[in-house]
Amino acid sequence: MNRKEIEEKVKEFLIEEMEIDEDKIAPDAKLKDDMGIDSLDFVDIVVIVERNFGFKIKPEEMAGVITLSDFCDYIESKVG
Repeated sequence: MNRKEIEEKVKEFLIEEMEIDEDKIAPDAKLKDDMGIDSLDFVDIVVIVERNFGFKIKPEEMAGVITLSDFCDYIESKVG
């Protein structure tokens, strides 16, 4: 899976399953501050990522993930 496919899948589930406005989704958007993703949303994201990408997110690995681009980098490092 290449970076573009990862970004498309992430964007798709953020819009459809997390109900985030498409105009808030940008590579430099901060997950918490700009998109409003909180700890309860994160639980859902863990399940969605496992279903879509086939791996479990480890909370300690997410410490440096701040922006959407960081999140896609993290997924890419796991599936690439």
